[in-house]
Amino acid sequence: MNALEKRSVAALASVYAMRMLGLFMVMPVFVLLGDELESATPALIGLAIGAYGLSQALLQVPFGLLSDRVGRKRMIYIGLVLFAAGSLLAAVSDSIYGVIAGRVLQGSGAIASVLMALLSDLTREEQRTKAMATVGMSIGVSFSVSLVLGPLLAASFGLSGLFLVTAVLALVALLIVNRVVPTPHQHQANADTRPVKAMLSQVLSDRRLLRLDFGIFALHLVLTALFLVVPLVLKDQLGLATQSHWWFYLTVMVTSFFAMVPFIIIGEKKRKMKQVLSGAILLLTVATAGLEVAATGLGVAWGVLFLFFMAFNLLEASLPSLISKEAPAASKGTAMGVYSTSQFLGAFVGGAIGGLLLQQGGVSGVVWPMVAVLLCWLALALTMPSPSYTSSFVVKLRDISGRDADAVDAALRGHPGVRDVVVLEGTDTAYLKVDREQFEEESLAVYDFVRQGSS
Repeated sequence: MNALEKRSVAALASVYAMRMLGLFMVMPVFVLLGDELESATPALIGLAIGAYGLSQALLQVPFGLLSDRVGRKRMIYIGLVLFAAGSLLAAVSDSIYGVIAGRVLQGSGAIASVLMALLSDLTREEQRTKAMATVGMSIGVSFSVSLVLGPLLAASFGLSGLFLVTAVLALVALLIVNRVVPTPHQHQANADTRPVKAMLSQVLSDRRLLRLDFGIFALHLVLTALFLVVPLVLKDQLGLATQSHWWFYLTVMVTSFFAMVPFIIIGEKKRKMKQVLSGAILLLTVATAGLEVAATGLGVAWGVLFLFFMAFNLLEASLPSLISKEAPAASKGTAMGVYSTSQFLGAFVGGAIGGLLLQQGGVSGVVWPMVAVLLCWLALALTMPSPSYTSSFVVKLRDISGRDADAVDAALRGHPGVRDVVVLEGTDTAYLKVDREQFEEESLAVYDFVRQGSS
């Protein structure tokens, strides 16, 4: 990456991380402090935790489409202002209904797709995968940090103060976008990174992708529901004061992160991703069931959550990579859009259903339905074909208006290691899915319709 690209990626990653921090920081403490709000019940507390997911899921695509018309940065400003307004509404609300409205308003600042589109505008094709991986890493880091910061800040400032901090984070993100992020001269309609309506039916009918979409839906459903249970077990059954939860989460998250890294390497390098994925789902299921005995001791609870987050971190890191590999050529943006919508819907359903289950059946009433959801996911994972080990590759073409596009397509498909090809009409671009172990970029030079230095 050149200096401008590095600065743009770092700035956008930090904006994304601040926004996710604001959404996640209330998760480990809201069930403990939310009962002080007027009209609060476990069901409404659960709805408040997951409410942002509904507006996020509904507005991702509209925000992305509007950014094509009025500009990326303008839509990011609007999204961050909505997020800050929702944070302030939640901060000044004395009732659970006001907080729910604030969370919905927070989620309505659905700028994830716009941030990715702006990232596409500001980076070259050959640097885009690395740039998006950087943003993806920032999401994982922000979630881990939120579990530590949430209890610390709540102990000092209370629930209202926590929401005020999230509003401040939104304002800092606004300054970063305004002062640090460059304004692109033009928008790039990049089919491999932007959702495309024409490709939606193809993505929605792909069983491999649908299995992965259900996976991220189930993962965030279970995560959100269980965070209605875990803080209560730590505080009420194990006697761990709320202000001490941060160190518990910190030690769990750090150790579980390092524990999952070898399995990521095994899955990728040894091409054992199906086995690793299925094993992680099984481990997550066992750890979720283990919450039934977590109250027997702090060490037991720590061990259960270590196994849970080891599996969770592994799945959270693996699923986006698998979506990228399984998506048809030139459909990555569309596939990721459906995937992100599934993720946010999972968070909403997890909060809403989890709160009802907690109100009706206590800890066990939440744990066992979540085990059932994970068992359904495990069955889907065990019956899915082994994932492909392909990656996206973009080829720049010379003017092919006088050529038969089918002949160009056939020539590229015949190249060693190429698994799929899409030549976009009216452009000078072809999108390939390639197996890197067999594909040699340099040998594309034999085709007179391929530009030198094409990818």
